[in-house]
Amino acid sequence: MSKEKIILSLMRPTGKLHLGHYLGVLTNWVNLQNENNCFFGIADWHALTTKFDETDSLKLNTTEVLLDWLGAGIDPDKSTVYLQSMIPETAKLHIYLSMTTPINWAERDPTLKDMAKIMKTKGENEESFSYGLIGYPILMAADILTFNADYVPVGIDQVAHIEITRDIARRFNNIYKTDLLTEPTPKLTQIPLLKGLDGNKMGKSFNNDIKISDTEDVTTKKIMTGITDRSRMRRTDLGHPDECEVIFPYWKIFGSNEEVNEIKCACEKGEIGCADCKKRLSKKVNEKMAPVREKRKYYEEHHSELNDIIYEGSKKARIRAKEVLEQVESKVMVYR
Repeated sequence: MSKEKIILSLMRPTGKLHLGHYLGVLTNWVNLQNENNCFFGIADWHALTTKFDETDSLKLNTTEVLLDWLGAGIDPDKSTVYLQSMIPETAKLHIYLSMTTPINWAERDPTLKDMAKIMKTKGENEESFSYGLIGYPILMAADILTFNADYVPVGIDQVAHIEITRDIARRFNNIYKTDLLTEPTPKLTQIPLLKGLDGNKMGKSFNNDIKISDTEDVTTKKIMTGITDRSRMRRTDLGHPDECEVIFPYWKIFGSNEEVNEIKCACEKGEIGCADCKKRLSKKVNEKMAPVREKRKYYEEHHSELNDIIYEGSKKARIRAKEVLEQVESKVMVYR
């Protein structure tokens, strides 16, 4: 039976991914690939929008992301895994779309605004705001429209990105009197809130994350630093699980209902201390991540397979991309 709907999602290669990525994005992708025609791209062009002068780490970061995807269960036999820069059709489509997209549409993109704020707080001057950064939203639209994706899995905070793409596709279709470009629909995903170990947003730049690739020992050591109930001073003090900032919420994600209730009751009665609670949680997290790490390690040891996956996936992606681009050029260019 052929897969009917086209699902597309991309991720910037910023290095090793953490458990927030695993739970919030990758597990969803793994489920989607079983019933849909999925294209998952590593957005190395997008990485250049803010780190154009840091390309030495780009190849390594791309490899690390791919390893995490494969470890999490992204199957190249079910999904098309490709590298953005290996799809020149996207760059050409980006040119055509940039000609028809009003500049204020790009400027209203929330991601672009956030990037600009971050760069300003770092004291970077206007020369750091490249043409590529300003055109980021149009390139993002080109990523999606290159494959005429039906759905793009996103969290609620990313819906605005898809709306811009829909506007760009609609404007193109209106100008050229066609229905060629599909207006993608955001496929909302329920992303579990997994805080960093210090209670703030999880991120490698904050040094508060647990990486997919972390060993059992490293994971255990990190969890032992996690914030708990700040009002509890001694092991025998009565605990307040609902005020536990990090560890009890982790239990709700990694433990069974029975285990969560057991931990909750023992904490409230002062029958289990925070250190013991963390040790037990570490065991649960390591059990959950063991098969992921094992599969990731396999690909680390069979590095040549990574190249095959990227090159074959990109070759397959270009077949779809060429079809769409040829139709676009037949509407835009005279000598076609």
